[in-house]
Amino acid sequence: MSDARAASVITGNEAAATAAKLARVQVVAAYPITPQSSVVETLSKWVQSGELSAEFVTVESEHSALAVCIAASTVGARVFTATSANGLAYMNEQVWWAAGARLPIVMGLANRAMAAPWSVLNDQQDSMSVRDAGWAQLFCRDNQEILDTFLHAYRIAEELRVPVMVCYDGFLLSHTVMPVRVPDQAEVDAFLPPYKPAIPIDPADPRNLNPVTMADPRANRDGELRGGYMELRAMHQQALTEALDLIPAVDAEFAERFGRSWGGLTWEYRLDDAEVAVIAAGSLGMELTVAVDALRSEGVRAGVFGIRAYRPFPAEAVRGRLAGKDLAVVLDKAVSYGYEGPVCADVRAALLSAEGAPDVFGCVCGLGGRDVSATQLADAVRRARTDHGRGVRIREPEWLDVRL
Repeated sequence: MSDARAASVITGNEAAATAAKLARVQVVAAYPITPQSSVVETLSKWVQSGELSAEFVTVESEHSALAVCIAASTVGARVFTATSANGLAYMNEQVWWAAGARLPIVMGLANRAMAAPWSVLNDQQDSMSVRDAGWAQLFCRDNQEILDTFLHAYRIAEELRVPVMVCYDGFLLSHTVMPVRVPDQAEVDAFLPPYKPAIPIDPADPRNLNPVTMADPRANRDGELRGGYMELRAMHQQALTEALDLIPAVDAEFAERFGRSWGGLTWEYRLDDAEVAVIAAGSLGMELTVAVDALRSEGVRAGVFGIRAYRPFPAEAVRGRLAGKDLAVVLDKAVSYGYEGPVCADVRAALLSAEGAPDVFGCVCGLGGRDVSATQLADAVRRARTDHGRGVRIREPEWLDVRL
């Protein structure tokens, strides 16, 4: 079934809030930080007016916002919060707790540069700083994908019992208006049934949740052997690995119901016959499509390979789609200090065992909101091809538009 409803022209933040309302969230925990503030502001208006039946909890910090979500999710509520940058950093302890407790929390992250120095503008350093905390991370390229991905996220989180972070570029998407088709509530209800917690809370059957866990397995009160700390971590890793199959399956089901597919783990543009693959996560990938068209007009066979699911990382898709290409150029809006861009490092690692793998060149760009144009991206690919043509196979990351 396709969604034939008329499009609304809304911001990315409004798309995120609309998705939370469509998901019938029951608890919203809110602390403002630019550029996500209008997400929870919009939800607060809907709760106040009665348009959304939910508890809206205002808190004194981002740490408390996620603590509220942890408590509410533990007792069986579908929850939502959003943050950015240093707000996510302030949540850090609870980010790990939510994941380790295997709670299906969905959080919006309007990607923003980390301080210091202070910036409210976009890059992806914030989400990359918690990439190993056990959350799934999904990146969006436009406002329609923001709305749809939040609905995907609740299905993924609740089926696998892992929290999901929906990442979208601050200001570039959060405050930019675009046409967005808002699906019918009844259709969303059919796609996203009510949340049923894995461990129901029952006063008649008290239990201790997340106690101190010993290193080795031990018997529970019924004498059954239960996993220790390592077993719990292994099960968590297994769940995220299962997401590699579930994310595309949820995307396919959504496409059947609503007529929109986002590619599952990855997406492509003019990649099939490409000799050069250009790679990015988030809205930068859309700018790369313009750069690719310009390169194609010059006879350069380039194509985009977009990363949609960054965690779990789609290593098999990377190997399958990039093998046989001459060169891969990865554009990161973040840096793993002392090494290179994080997406580039993961692409490079995934290709180590691939037959016919391309050489991988990395570029760091757009930090702190520095504008990145399609012309600059195309120029970066041209420089990479020139170096590669001269026999360069390993190259230090290039920092685009740095004026030292």
